[in-house]
Parts: sequence; C-alpha cells; structure tokens
Amino acid sequence: MKDSRQIILRPLVTEKSTLLREGSNKYAFRVVADATKRQIAKAVEELFEVHVKEVRTMRMQGKLKRLGRNTGRRPSWKKAIVTLAEGDTVDFFEGV
Repeated sequence: MKDSRQIILRPLVTEKSTLLREGSNKYAFRVVADATKRQIAKAVEELFEVHVKEVRTMRMQGKLKRLGRNTGRRPSWKKAIVTLAEGDTVDFFEGV
C-alpha cells in the first residue's frame, strides 16, 4: 500500500476546477495512474482531515506535440474529482 503523499501528486488549479470548488464543494487532484477510488478517498481524508463523500476518476490522454516535423506525445495521467461532505473544505485552496 502506498503512502497518502505518493497517491495524491498535486492539486489541479484551473478555471474549471475553481468553478467546481466554489459551486459544489468538489476538488480536483492529479493522482497516480494505478490508484483506486478507495485509496484516493483515504489519502484525501488523511492529508486534509476532511470527510470524502464521493470520488470520480478519469484518465486524461496525453497531448500530441510537434517540434518541426517530429511528433511526440506527452504522458497520459489520471485525474480525480473528490466531493467533500457539507462544511468541509481543503485549506490548501483557500490562499489561491
């Protein structure tokens, strides 16, 4: 079993994730590709001391990039959208 800090790689701070956070108490994180929903929920609860209500995950396809005539692909990654219980917030995002 991986440590909580190894499962949650970083929070995602985008316009879309900010709207989710403000409107429906959902937070977006970049997570390890082989993490399960239960592992993600446990990691968020341990790191931020909140109660997780729901976890949704999706695999994000790496973007195709070109440099002249050469093409390459950025690595694929996994995103988790975590819904917290009423009244819980992640303090990490409050200063942003």
